[in-house]
This record gives sequence, structure tokens and C-alpha cells, in this order.
Amino acid sequence: MLKPDNRLAILMHEGILGKFGKTGLGLLRYSQNPIAAVIDRECAGQSLPALTGIPREVPIVASVQEAMAYRPDTLVIGVAPSGGALPAEMWREVRTAVLAGLNLVNGMHAPLAKHPDLAPFLHSCQWIWDVRKEPPGLGVGSGKARHLACKRVLTVGTDMAVGKMTVSLEMHRACLQQGMRSRFLATGQTGIMIEGSGVALDAVRVDFASGAVEQFVCALAEDAEVVHIEGQGALTNPASTATLPLLRGAQPTHLILVHRAGQTHIRTFPDVPIPPLPAVIRIYEQVAAMGGAFYPSQVVAVALNTAHLSESDARAAIAQVESETKLPCTDPVRFGAGQLLQAIMENG
Repeated sequence: MLKPDNRLAILMHEGILGKFGKTGLGLLRYSQNPIAAVIDRECAGQSLPALTGIPREVPIVASVQEAMAYRPDTLVIGVAPSGGALPAEMWREVRTAVLAGLNLVNGMHAPLAKHPDLAPFLHSCQWIWDVRKEPPGLGVGSGKARHLACKRVLTVGTDMAVGKMTVSLEMHRACLQQGMRSRFLATGQTGIMIEGSGVALDAVRVDFASGAVEQFVCALAEDAEVVHIEGQGALTNPASTATLPLLRGAQPTHLILVHRAGQTHIRTFPDVPIPPLPAVIRIYEQVAAMGGAFYPSQVVAVALNTAHLSESDARAAIAQVESETKLPCTDPVRFGAGQLLQAIMENG
């Protein structure tokens, strides 16, 4: 597990501008740890703020060897390659880092802490953190989170990878800035790296998934006015299995729908259309409440991902979604999360 003073080097070959750098970009935007360097041979020597819009001045270098000049003590694997396995050249970078004495943070499905090419070379104070692990002592869900007094805000999406973690973190930050007792439940590897704890939902056996969410939500609720639960997957995506356990385990009081502006079909299944947003909202509310069996969750606002649009086009897209759904809508990264927080406070 990361300590606040760990200096990170983030391994992101082809991840800054590619499709698989979500973990590294999330850390660059939200991690409180000092980040010594980003390793991306494609973008080496360029400006991180200019490339990403993230206001963090971090050098981009071409290799782990070059990153050592900036004195990191921990390497984070910041990419999630297709198929879940590191290419040979990136594996060599990981091995170089471990041999150089760096700790390793691994968010991939395959554990590395006992890997025969790494474990024998760890010295006594060196560690490898495999983030995707099932927590111990889990039981099945019981729906008891519906009796908690705190607000429970779950982000749900029209697809995977539309920005649910980002929206939850932006709302959590907005609550803290207003002096609220706010907690964030990370449910994916990037969120756990940022927060330091959470439940890696895709590492939990399906029978215990809602129970895991319930256990963590109930623990956080002991000292919170509001718990922000990081969403995973989407009911609209045929490959997704994570959304239903979140709905059942968290028993959310409020839902925030997250959508990428202009997206009409599931990104990885282009033959699967995304229904009109009012229909998506209705389905989420109906599934959450299950005819009155569970908490009657409501979608109170829409968070629109407009990163690919100009500011004027983003504002037009937001206005169009507000007209279509009759709900407040904003891009919390671009324009702040205040409008989303207001919708939560005004609705129970």
C-alpha cells in the first residue's frame, strides 16, 4: 500500500495519448503522492499539461533508467494493456525497476508479488502491492445499507470508461471543500491507488460482490454524512457484471448518470445502441428500487464527459442533455461539481 511520501514513477508507454492509460492519468489528476516522472517513450520530453490538460508539471521520460534521475522509490504500472498482460518491453521495464530497488504497484489482474522473476530480488524493505485482491471475510449481501442515515451517491454509466470514478472523486472533493464529512469508496484499481483502500470489485467472486460493497459502505458510513461510491461498468454493456452488485450493496440514495457527449453505441460493441438518456435513467431507477424491495434511488443529475469537445460545443451538449432529461447536467472536471452537489442536497 502506498504511503503519502512515496515518490512515484508511472509506467505509461503509449498510455498518455493511447487507449489504455486510464490508471496513470487518474493518478496524475488525483493522487496526493509526489510524482517524480512519467515513463512514456512516445511522449518523452513533452509537456504533460499541454498533452493532457492536467495541471501537474511532471517530466516525461523514455525509460525507467531515465526516471531514476528524478529519485522515485515506487513504480506504478499505469496502463491496462489489451488482454491484461504486459508486452515484453514493458515487462523488462518492470524488472529493471525492481532490480533498481523500487517498490511496485500492480493494478493488473495477474499478481506479481510472488512472481519468480521478481520476488527473489526484493530486499527486506521493498514491496509489491497487488491491488486487485479479494478482501478477506466477505459474506453475501443483505440489503442492510438501505437503513443507513448517510447519503449514498453512486455513479452509473451509459458505458464503461466514461468517467464514473472521476465524477465520484470530483463530488467528494466538492463536499470536503464545503466542510462536509465525505468519504469515497474506491471500487477499481485506480481509485484504490488514489484513496489507499477500497474493494477491487472485479477481483471479488460474484456471490460475494454485493456483500463486499455493503461491508465497505457500512464501515465508511460510521463517520460520514455522504459516501461517494465509485461506479463500475454499465447495465447497457453486455460485458458488464459490476453495476448490479453496486446497486444492491450500496443501496444508493442518489444516482448520478455519467455519459460521454455524443456517444450513441457501446464503444467495444458498436452493434449495441445506447438507449435515449431518459430511458437509461428510468431503467436504472427501476432496477435499483426493484418494485419497492430496495431503496428508491433516483437519478438526480447527469455528468457529461466533454473532454473531446471545445468549450462552446461542451456547453451546447450540456444544454441539450438538460433539455432531453429535464435534469441538471454539467462536466464536473471542466466546470466544477457544484451543480451535481446541489442536486444531491436538494433531493433528500
